[in-house]
Amino acid sequence: MEKRKLGRSELEVSPVCFGGNVFGWTIDEATSFEILDAFVAAGGNFIDTADVYSRWVEGNEGGESETILGKWMKQRRNRDKVIVATKVGNDMGPKGKGLSRSHIHLAIEDSLQRLQTDYIDLYQSHIDDESTSLEETLETYAELLRQGKVRAIGASNYSADRLVRALQISEQHGYPRYESLQPLYNLYDRADYEQDLEPLCIEQEIGVISYFSLASGFLSGKYREEKDLSNSSRAGYVKKYLNARGRRILEAIDEVAKTYNTTPTQISLSWLIQRPSITAPIVSATKLEQLNDIIKAVNIKLDQDSIVLLNQASSSNS
Repeated sequence: MEKRKLGRSELEVSPVCFGGNVFGWTIDEATSFEILDAFVAAGGNFIDTADVYSRWVEGNEGGESETILGKWMKQRRNRDKVIVATKVGNDMGPKGKGLSRSHIHLAIEDSLQRLQTDYIDLYQSHIDDESTSLEETLETYAELLRQGKVRAIGASNYSADRLVRALQISEQHGYPRYESLQPLYNLYDRADYEQDLEPLCIEQEIGVISYFSLASGFLSGKYREEKDLSNSSRAGYVKKYLNARGRRILEAIDEVAKTYNTTPTQISLSWLIQRPSITAPIVSATKLEQLNDIIKAVNIKLDQDSIVLLNQASSSNS
């Protein structure tokens, strides 16, 4: 599998990133190991998680995903073969939240312990924290890079204005800059990212790792009517896509999938992978069949007619 440079950093990542939010939530440790093994065997090396995963599950307190990933890396002795991305800043309950110096220092030690490693390849601000100055946050990251605990930093869920300001502060003070952005982006959710963030990321050579790349499974084609949502853990997320525009997008995806004799999942991901600003879409899988479907998307090269068809069907103005 080809590797792509993440921003201006030294990190070279596979063109798909495995989303570890499922570890300790919709799949147990044994299944997580099985899927991680298959992902790496197929040439993938980029795994994204967060300290808060999966605190929303009853009985969990956060850190479950990092713990499973850490156990897997220790058992497989493959820490140097994978690029680990995790995040800080979301609400960890009694352990606090935000991007203050004190919270980041506490949070990274917890993450390092759970991951059973002494460094994190990509450490990301999970959500913007306007109660803490960007200077304080970026200066703290500078300390972590000097200490060798972090190789590069990224931002998640930042507006274009705040990302621009962060880049300016990094340049002014000689702090590390955000080398990646993690936005919500897929064939349905296009407008917010494309309007201001995409041109900024291209201009500043910022790597982009999109989340909800399949719109919580909607773009895989398995949810076409409300009755398809029964027994789905993602029903709350998918419902908003079941409208005329959503159906139009699925029709276009189906048409292109037929041309390439492949699946809606592979077409939806291939569109993202070929987007000039995207480094690696984040995708999760709970079964090996799903993972195999995802991996095959890397090898599909959509022709211009197919891309135009998908762009027109999914245009936010259409």
